[in-house]
Amino acid sequence: MNVVSLFSGAGGLDLGLIQAGNRIIWANDIDHDAVATYRLNIGNHIIESDILKINYDDIPYADVVIGGFPCQGFSVANMRRTIDDERNILYRAFYNTILHKQPKFFIAENVKGILSLGGGAIMKQIVSDFSDAGYIVEVHKVNMANYGVPQHRERVLFIGQRKDIGEEMIFHFPAPTHSKTGNELPAWVSIKDAIDHIPEWKNDPNSNGSSYKFVSRDFTGHRTTDPNKPSPTILARGNGKGGVCAIPHYNGERRLTIRESAIVQTFPRKFVFVGCMGSCYRQIGNAVPVLFARLLGEELIRIEHSWM
Repeated sequence: MNVVSLFSGAGGLDLGLIQAGNRIIWANDIDHDAVATYRLNIGNHIIESDILKINYDDIPYADVVIGGFPCQGFSVANMRRTIDDERNILYRAFYNTILHKQPKFFIAENVKGILSLGGGAIMKQIVSDFSDAGYIVEVHKVNMANYGVPQHRERVLFIGQRKDIGEEMIFHFPAPTHSKTGNELPAWVSIKDAIDHIPEWKNDPNSNGSSYKFVSRDFTGHRTTDPNKPSPTILARGNGKGGVCAIPHYNGERRLTIRESAIVQTFPRKFVFVGCMGSCYRQIGNAVPVLFARLLGEELIRIEHSWM
């Protein structure tokens, strides 16, 4: 299917859809380094610009629109004005793109905390907004470890299907491929299994890593990494001060390099990130794991083939 990508970042979601056989025909992000990374590894179809400055007429029509949106401006006290809240300008940009372009499907990713905002009222309002725009919407909370990603990463996926396609959702959300117990499905992939046997790769521009000292304590980015379990969530931010806090290596002596972090996010080994160390870590932490994205893309391909 043809896909438009908003808030593309370095392109984890885009790359997975491409690997499955879909086509990204237009993409956008405001971050200079992320756009440079995208162009180097994926293609020149990405536009570096503030989405709010792009005319909707300049965004091509597509079968699918993908992206994510922040949730800072959702107010329980004034639910009906959610879309008009000034802090929701990026949510509005995504919503208005869907409203104007009316793709057959949309896929939006968000943090799991969006489910609990306002005791669930915010999530219901989002679903209502997209329903009013003409879509059936499903909400799925997933742990990426259940899909073969060597990382405990919980996220929320909004899947939208235009109502004129049918009264029931024909997009079948991917079933888990792995499990914690390893009984009926293969066991979760551990961080050790993912990165332990990586050979030295000379001239790898992303082989460097944070020298921020690791002191084991019960705090974000400072918890001991168990080699026999999936990695903790790869972070885009640190302890609230804006800097990136790289996940500790399971050897307890250092933190993951940029390359190791990217592998935990299931980026290909030869995918190169552009920018300073902090920027590269942030791009990786903001991404959707490529392996999971590919499963979503395969479902789009299944639907496309069923229509042929």
